Amino acid sequence: EQKNDHFLSRALRSYKSMKKRILLGITGSIAAYKTPELIRKLKQQNYEVRVVLTQGGKAFVAPLTLQAVSQHKIYESLMDVESEAAMGHIDLARWPDCILIAPASAHIIAKLAHGFADELLSALCLASAHARFIIAPAMNQAMWSNSATQDNVNKLKERAYLFLGPGKGSQACGDVGLGRMLEPVEIVDALSKVFIKPYLQGQKILITAGPTQEFIDPVRYLSNRSSGKMGFALAQAAIEAGAEVTLICGPVALTPPSKLKFIAVKTASEMLRAVQSEINQHSIFISSAAVADYQIINPAPQKIKKSTMDLVLQLKPTVDILATISQMNLKPRPLLVGFAAETEYTLKFAEEKRRSKNIDLMVVNDVSQANIGFDSDENEVTILSADIPLHLACASKQLIAQQLLHVIAQRILAVKSATQEIIYD
Repeated sequence: EQKNDHFLSRALRSYKSMKKRILLGITGSIAAYKTPELIRKLKQQNYEVRVVLTQGGKAFVAPLTLQAVSQHKIYESLMDVESEAAMGHIDLARWPDCILIAPASAHIIAKLAHGFADELLSALCLASAHARFIIAPAMNQAMWSNSATQDNVNKLKERAYLFLGPGKGSQACGDVGLGRMLEPVEIVDALSKVFIKPYLQGQKILITAGPTQEFIDPVRYLSNRSSGKMGFALAQAAIEAGAEVTLICGPVALTPPSKLKFIAVKTASEMLRAVQSEINQHSIFISSAAVADYQIINPAPQKIKKSTMDLVLQLKPTVDILATISQMNLKPRPLLVGFAAETEYTLKFAEEKRRSKNIDLMVVNDVSQANIGFDSDENEVTILSADIPLHLACASKQLIAQQLLHVIAQRILAVKSATQEIIYD
């Protein structure tokens, strides 16, 4: 019991220790206008970001904009860094795990290929001994296909530089072809494959998401305000961590992540049947769906016509999916994770649910707060278990999902360790 104590805190420390440092170089290309969004998405994925802006890049995006998004000083010249320390540019070159240049012009690619260091960004690249170099090119299609550029690209690839793109499409000049910088979401997705360790490799995770709809008649239903964003964020983060994911989802206006099994349902009973058919194949079940608590006893076969009379609906409770799965004789028993959306006495009610349903973890959030309630892109939760509660501060749902999955991974390790000790004893 003592060894398993505080595993939630250890999980959060483990997650924070994986935070990667990205030095983003922005060079002269019209695609630089996308970099504030790129920085925002990098931060959502727990990257620590510093920005180096060349004079060419400055022509397309303002330093003040980048500073506001990154919340750090923007470096433009060697003097900016030297003012902080005697050999500041060397210290800055040692700081990042990755130097990402996006957009990367033909000019900066040529300078890196031939070892020039006549301004801050190229000097940092030449002085960096351990960082991973990632290049997202952006230039006219003729410049990209030019043999001089291709020779430079091949030289950098031989030095283990990773190139992301360019993409194909229409360009600012009117040309069509290869040369577009990849979209920020594509760059961030590619970075996740480089840096996120597959710590959930071999795990099969079943996730429910979104609301359910309980029909009143053929055109009306009872439902709730769940957007499904938290469940989708969990599915994406689990895929990136190497897990095999099945997502069972009620009606939402979201596009499912790629590389998973997707099952669409509408009612609570449909979701229950889908979970029951899948649960034996999974080692982890995360019940993040906002399942309706009640359903109509006798839905009308035809549309109920409006009248001046009051309409009385007879309701009955829906089956509790998580409690039902917990009571099944599953061998081995999967790790069970529930979600509780509360508006008052959040921890008290959520802990009562965790105990009554006999589940491993209960994630609770206060949906009475507008900034973290339904439809929000952010969340703030507390994770309850037999251990002390762990609070995850307000952050993007993507970041909350990553933190929660690290907690789940630590819980699996703790259970595995305890099982091995019992066997050895």
